[in-house]
Amino acid sequence: MQRLVVAAGLREGASVPLDSGQVAWLGRVMRRRAGERLALFNGRDGEWEAEVAALERGSGRASVLERLRPQAASPDIWLAFAPAKRGMADLAVRQAVELGAARILPVITERSVVDRLNRERLARIAVEAAEQCGRLDVPDVAPLAPLRDLLAEWPAERPLAACHPGGGKMQAGPPPGGQLLGPEGGFAAAELDALAETGFVRLVDLGPRILRAETAVVAALSMRQAIWGDGA
Repeated sequence: MQRLVVAAGLREGASVPLDSGQVAWLGRVMRRRAGERLALFNGRDGEWEAEVAALERGSGRASVLERLRPQAASPDIWLAFAPAKRGMADLAVRQAVELGAARILPVITERSVVDRLNRERLARIAVEAAEQCGRLDVPDVAPLAPLRDLLAEWPAERPLAACHPGGGKMQAGPPPGGQLLGPEGGFAAAELDALAETGFVRLVDLGPRILRAETAVVAALSMRQAIWGDGA
């Protein structure tokens, strides 16, 4: 069953508007017609079966039928990462959504090669990934920001594990907190000093092998899912 995220509230009998992009995708790409079924979610009310009521040029509506699943919270894991290249950011966002990240924060470090990202594009990728992977919410994708700003604004009560060779092992303990992945060249010495000064950052090692940036995203979030995730 095709899944779509909507902004409107979901309840039995509700008539939910579909935006122009959803109408075009359903009608032109998926060849859906009025009367066919789909699933809707909004991050608040769970997942609902609905029926396509109308698909017209630029507008459409769906009639909500019954709830399929109650709302369940995703693991409260934040992912901060330094994109190695623009295409890597697309993949990292998709993988982070699939692995349950609650918030995604791209950062600029001293050795970063990317200094701008299309946030709207990344937000669309997050929506598409959430629709495809079956989760019931869409994580926020924050604007690209310098590492120093991330650390200054990070809640001190939220532990942050920064991946760095020679760090400790990821262990069960406090709440899931956040995960920080640096650039492929690693953190600069001044950045490591800044991380140590925060009081809430702990260095962790992802293992003995050198990982590509996109592989590190999967490795780090998979470890966190195994310890604190909704599949643990």
